[in-house]
Amino acid sequence: MALHPDDPTHRLILASKSKSRASVLKAVGLQFEQIGSGVDEDALKDALRAEGATVAKQADLLAETKALKVSISHGGVVLGCDQMLDLDGVGLDKVSTRDEAAEILRRLRGKTHILQSAIVACVDGAPVWRHLSQPRLRVRNFSDAFLEDYLDAIGDAAFESVGCYQVEGRGALLFDRIEGDYFSILGMPLLPLLQWLRDRGTIPA
Repeated sequence: MALHPDDPTHRLILASKSKSRASVLKAVGLQFEQIGSGVDEDALKDALRAEGATVAKQADLLAETKALKVSISHGGVVLGCDQMLDLDGVGLDKVSTRDEAAEILRRLRGKTHILQSAIVACVDGAPVWRHLSQPRLRVRNFSDAFLEDYLDAIGDAAFESVGCYQVEGRGALLFDRIEGDYFSILGMPLLPLLQWLRDRGTIPA
C-alpha cells in the first residue's frame, strides 16, 4: 500500500532484519524493503549506559542510529526501531542460556515492567519523525514448576526477545495484566507510524 510506489521520496525501508516487525508491516499491506543496519547494538548500549542514559533514551537513540546508518546510503523513508525492557529503571538484555532465561523470568515475577518501544524515521540522513510507546506488563507470581515447563515448551525462543517471551504465543501465560498497544509490544508502534505516513501522503488517508 503506497500512494506513489515509483516516487523515491515515498520508498519505505525497514532498517532491521526482524521477522516480527516485518510481519506487522506486511499484515497491513505496506510495501517496503528490509535492510539490516549493522549497528553494534551492544557497544552502543554500553556507551549510553556509561553516560547514564535512561532506558527510554537508549531505545530512542538505538532506533535513530539504525535508521541514520541506512538512510545515509539509501533514499526514501528509513524506519529504525528498538525495544528495551525497563525494570525499575534498569534495562534488561536478551540472554543466551536457559539458566540466564530462568534468572530473568524470576526477576520479572510478580512485578510490572515497561517495554520502551521506539521508532525513528530518517530521510536523507536526518531524523524527521520519532515516537516512543511504553506498554506496561505485569508478570504474575508463577510457580517454579510453571517456569520449568514454560522454558521446556519455548526452547530457543527464550533467546529471541528481551524478557524471554512472545505475548502472541506461550508468553501470554506469564501475565495477569497488560496495559498498552499490542503492536508496540511486538516492537513496532504501528498506529502512530500509519498516521504519520498518512499525514505525509505516503499512504492514502
